[in-house]
Amino acid sequence: QVQLVESGGGSVQAGGSLRLSCAASGRTLSLYAMAWFRQAPGKEREFVAAISRSGDVTRSADSVQGRFTISRDNAKNTVYLQLNSLKPEDTAVYYCAADLAARIRAVYISQSTYDSWGRGTQVTVSS
Repeated sequence: QVQLVESGGGSVQAGGSLRLSCAASGRTLSLYAMAWFRQAPGKEREFVAAISRSGDVTRSADSVQGRFTISRDNAKNTVYLQLNSLKPEDTAVYYCAADLAARIRAVYISQSTYDSWGRGTQVTVSS
């Protein structure tokens, strides 16, 4: 099973940017469809963005469309989430997730699809 470690979180003011990274070890990342989820205090964990094994197919939640970008570098075994134009409502713990996917261009938005998870990185946006 692949191990995932997120990094890059922090505290920023509204309108600022962050770049989250998810480093994978244990198995080749190119075998996995990947996604980011987030959980705000007192709320359920929600989908943010997903990317196919090939990297050319992505999906994002409506709430982050046009502001967040998911990408991957399979050679570095790393997935990224670029967060721009941050808002206070983006404050949450951000989690990276992986699914061993047969189809190279599939993306998945359901949490139940993913069987490997990182421990999360905190993003705090102040107004």
